[in-house]
Amino acid sequence: MSQAADPLRRDPVGASYAGHEPSTGELVSRLSDEMSQLLRDELRLAQLEMGGKAKKAGLGLGMFGVAGLLALYGVGVLLATAVLVLALVMDAWLAALIVAVVLLAGAGVAALLGKKRVEEAAPPVPTMAVENVKQDVDAVRHPENH
Repeated sequence: MSQAADPLRRDPVGASYAGHEPSTGELVSRLSDEMSQLLRDELRLAQLEMGGKAKKAGLGLGMFGVAGLLALYGVGVLLATAVLVLALVMDAWLAALIVAVVLLAGAGVAALLGKKRVEEAAPPVPTMAVENVKQDVDAVRHPENH
């Protein structure tokens, strides 16, 4: 049976052509139902998509962790090499002491620079955003002043 001959064929919004036009209330109800279903479907799709992306991100972060650990071991081997090279021209204990002092001095400088940066960032409150919100609340409470 062709669609043209079917007396109960539906149009795109689901209304039948069999002599019955849907009322505005029915159309609004259908629209509401279909929008709700569309939103639920989109949320489900977003959850699935984010789950896949989170899994990939987790694997990537794990690989970064392994890379960092291997780099740390590499630095340790380079430091041992520096001690061994210096030990060729001086006592081994003195070579190890020199490398340790250089490392601790570098750590001290990094700590002082880090402390300075943290102090510059304090307080950790979005002061501009808080001030803007206060102004917005004031404008809503007292519209005649703005």
